[in-house]
Amino acid sequence: MPKFADAARPALADTGLRRNLRGATAAFRERAAAASGEPADWEDLREAGRAIGDDALRNLDIHLEELERAVTEAGGTVHWAADAAEARRVVTGLVRAADVTEVVKSASLAVREIGLDRALARMGVTAWETALADLIVQLGEDEPSHLLSPAAHRDRAQIRELFRRVMPAAGPDLADDPEALAAAARAHLRERFLRARVAIIGANFLVAESGTAVVVESEGNARMCLTLPETLICVAGIDKVVPTWDDMEVFLQLLPRASSGDRMTPYVSSWTGVTPGDGPRAFHLVLLDNGRTRALADEVGRAALRCIRCSACLNVCPVYERTGGRPYGPVYPGPIGAILTPQLRGVESAAMASLPYASTLCGACADVCPVKIDIPEVLVHLRGAVVESRRRRPVPTPEMVLMRGLAWTMGDPRRHEAALRRGTRWARLLSRGGRIRRLPGLLGKWTEARDLPAPPAESFRAWWNGRRT
Repeated sequence: MPKFADAARPALADTGLRRNLRGATAAFRERAAAASGEPADWEDLREAGRAIGDDALRNLDIHLEELERAVTEAGGTVHWAADAAEARRVVTGLVRAADVTEVVKSASLAVREIGLDRALARMGVTAWETALADLIVQLGEDEPSHLLSPAAHRDRAQIRELFRRVMPAAGPDLADDPEALAAAARAHLRERFLRARVAIIGANFLVAESGTAVVVESEGNARMCLTLPETLICVAGIDKVVPTWDDMEVFLQLLPRASSGDRMTPYVSSWTGVTPGDGPRAFHLVLLDNGRTRALADEVGRAALRCIRCSACLNVCPVYERTGGRPYGPVYPGPIGAILTPQLRGVESAAMASLPYASTLCGACADVCPVKIDIPEVLVHLRGAVVESRRRRPVPTPEMVLMRGLAWTMGDPRRHEAALRRGTRWARLLSRGGRIRRLPGLLGKWTEARDLPAPPAESFRAWWNGRRT
């Protein structure tokens, strides 16, 4: 995974992608603003969501044990996975035991996080995405760009051409209107649903008191995954635990309004264990840690684990609107990805260290977050963690050397004034027409996308000293 700035350059140069993202985020933003403005108690709901999330995280060990007990009593099996590799081993083992060559999937960030598709492909098993947007990404051999709509970077004409190319049954006369595209995807998936013996799903929430997996969606594909196959495998992060059904009432009001701008989610599906003669014969819940315990130990950073994956922060972020989701990595895009991914994977690598800086710190994300995650606060906290991690390196980075040099220079008034005089002289030599268009070395990063005004012939300090005399 490259650094954010390097990964963002192709997106910034793609005018079509930026146009599609601008339209998609504007539509989501307007719908969410209208929907969240309707309830008189919206701020009370947000505060309740924050409080429930914090309480669940503070007592996570208790709730997880209660969840395991409830799932087991309902006839399900709980598997604990410390990291992505262990989760892959568990799921591939279950699929191998079922002796199948294909599985159906509903949209799941946790499944994407553990890289399950590649592991299944290596053992000769095809995993079919069943959500329309995820299917588009899969068929196009693409990367998702949005939490709510992974194919937000593609327009209808592009989707039509993709379906014409990879779905011969769709026919050459396929129209690019949403109804025709949805019908083509439905026909493509119907046979796969009917013959599937194993389904892999995620979970928006896990209700500890009853051992229930809750999935919210707008298409009904996840409900098909929940009910038709013989074996149901649910992969979910340990941060998805909600203590009680009373708590679920709050989240089922917050999530649809903040994400899609709907008053309620079209499909809310819940599944508890195994019921003879109804639905899957086996239910497996894989509880994934994969860095969440480390994030939980961080008093500031743990707020990111309250996230309910609504995507509201993406839709208001000026950085995301211009770059899309790919530069953030393959799983969590936008502002929430900039704080969650580095905590799950650590800030030691250059790619992870770059994510907390992928923000203007404008604060719009915190204003719209339905569970009141102060994303700018966590970003600044993680930037501090990045700096501290670099201090421990035996060979300091060029940036660290530059900052130490500046600290030494600015620590003494005489050194500072001498540096200002020399810097002003050199800057004026580099200027053309009153602007500096290219700075040398590390400073050149500042002029890649902006010009700097040439400094005045007389500095403020010189002018002030002249007035005092």
